[in-house]
Amino acid sequence: QVQLVESGGGLVQPGGSLTLSCAASGFTLQQYAISWFRQAPGKEREGVSCFSASDASTHYADSVKGRFTISRDNAKNTVYLQMHSLKPEDTARYFCAADPPSRTMCAGWESAALYEYWGRGTQVTVSS
Repeated sequence: QVQLVESGGGLVQPGGSLTLSCAASGFTLQQYAISWFRQAPGKEREGVSCFSASDASTHYADSVKGRFTISRDNAKNTVYLQMHSLKPEDTARYFCAADPPSRTMCAGWESAALYEYWGRGTQVTVSS
């Protein structure tokens, strides 16, 4: 059974940092693409980043480029999202998503409709 469990969210001041984790079970993370999304109240779910299994390439939304880094620990079957220079507009619930066995690449990764499996999310609040 595929499961994704996010953790690491919290309250942080503007300019601060957080690292989110997404622990996967029921499939081998190394073999499939995995993405982070976020959703703020009243807004649509937005793609944040993707880690491709086929070539280990990484992809980012323009709004987070240079501030967020996605990484993967194969031994722990976990993907991380390091977030730096956080802004109030980064406030949202953050979700990880995957679609084994279909998706190994990040093509079209920003479309939430392409993912079958989602975690419950972890809340990130950036506020002074």
